[in-house]
Amino acid sequence: MHTEQNRKKRRISPSGIAAIEALFILIGGFFLSYSYIQTKKEIAYDSVANIFYTANEQQIIEQDGEGKVEEEIEEQGEVTNDYIGYLNIPKINLKKGFLDKRAEDNDVEKNILVVEESSYPDVEKGNLILAGHSGTGWKAFFNDLYKLNKGDVAYVEYKGKKYTYQIVNIYTQPKVGSIAIYRNYDKTTLTLVTCTNNDDTTQTIYIAELTEVTEL
Repeated sequence: MHTEQNRKKRRISPSGIAAIEALFILIGGFFLSYSYIQTKKEIAYDSVANIFYTANEQQIIEQDGEGKVEEEIEEQGEVTNDYIGYLNIPKINLKKGFLDKRAEDNDVEKNILVVEESSYPDVEKGNLILAGHSGTGWKAFFNDLYKLNKGDVAYVEYKGKKYTYQIVNIYTQPKVGSIAIYRNYDKTTLTLVTCTNNDDTTQTIYIAELTEVTEL
């Protein structure tokens, strides 16, 4: 008789169970929020005008996690229509030169485009942003990018050095007039942008991080 009464006394009331569940939800929410905040501190974005819609009015705004606009240092020196570097992706048999971003022929309709406010590979923690057409025709330089996966390697040859990058992220965004390029601002990066394979409504962004620099 006493044993049955003791069991009843040890039972947790429905309100007690609800309180415990609420406590677990609060704890879980705290850790999720903390993880999100930490990620925002590490990942920033570049907002790029849609290069395939407004090729003559390109704009990029580099921001850190707090929304601070970084100043871009203007490049100096004579501008020619000679290649200043090469993009090499062995997996898809792509090797194509790129021009100074101020060059007249630095145009997505003629070459791989170096987005105007890109940093060149020798800028620490910078971001070289290259764009190209997909599809058919001679100017579809990035037609086979869709075959790339995370972990694949791309090389950039620039000023006597070979920069090795590894793809860490691939994602698509709708063609709405701008592209958000998410990258880690503690890394030197290469970003490739092209129209999504078999999809006229989106563009695909490939983010690669620098892993090695060697002499050519």
